[in-house]
Amino acid sequence: MKKLFAEFFGTYWLVFGGCGSAIFAAGIPNLGIGFMGVALAFGLTVLTMAYAVGHISGGHFNPAVSFGLCAGGRFPIKDLLPYIIAQCIGAIAAAGTLYAIASGKTGFIIDNAKAGAFASNGFDAFSPEGYSMESAFIAEFVLTLFFLLVILGATDKFANGKFAGIAIGLALTLIHLISIPITNTSVNPARSLSQALFVGGEPLSQVWLFWFAPILGAIAAGIIYKNILQNNSES
Repeated sequence: MKKLFAEFFGTYWLVFGGCGSAIFAAGIPNLGIGFMGVALAFGLTVLTMAYAVGHISGGHFNPAVSFGLCAGGRFPIKDLLPYIIAQCIGAIAAAGTLYAIASGKTGFIIDNAKAGAFASNGFDAFSPEGYSMESAFIAEFVLTLFFLLVILGATDKFANGKFAGIAIGLALTLIHLISIPITNTSVNPARSLSQALFVGGEPLSQVWLFWFAPILGAIAAGIIYKNILQNNSES
């Protein structure tokens, strides 16, 4: 249970900090942090929670990461579903908290016809810069694949594990710097689901891509690392 609580709190912090920065701080005229600040916020959430609770649960905070580690032989398949449930509950709880805070501002409303509403992900008209479904799929697949390669490499027993959290956090920052204009960046099915549930409409109907592409990319990374990159002496 401690592991599941760690995943709950880690995913909660990721969504609250990352999506919260996009909702509250990104667009303030002259003082807003912009998408570069949002990218850094997502990276910082993972970095801080990796050191806070990573030693308890492994610090996944993301269903795609759990799938990728499972495919790479680093995580038992029997724990996959409980982890995903804990992650999704944490993400939804964080989105609910963000909604409660945002609702305290006069005139607050979620416009589910607007790209990126409530930090949601999307493609076509719901992509921040109008990228197609195919572009969104490729971006989410490739970026999640490389995110998992970083995670698998940084946490390898031959790597310097003390710096793993830094490498992983910076990787997630870089991923957001690349893909916020494309999909508003997912690489995390729980993060996508939580925001889409509160937005509804087309963003919710598109959330399938932000489960399918990241999970496929993560599984591919796990297979690649285990069979091509991993030191043979580990086998």
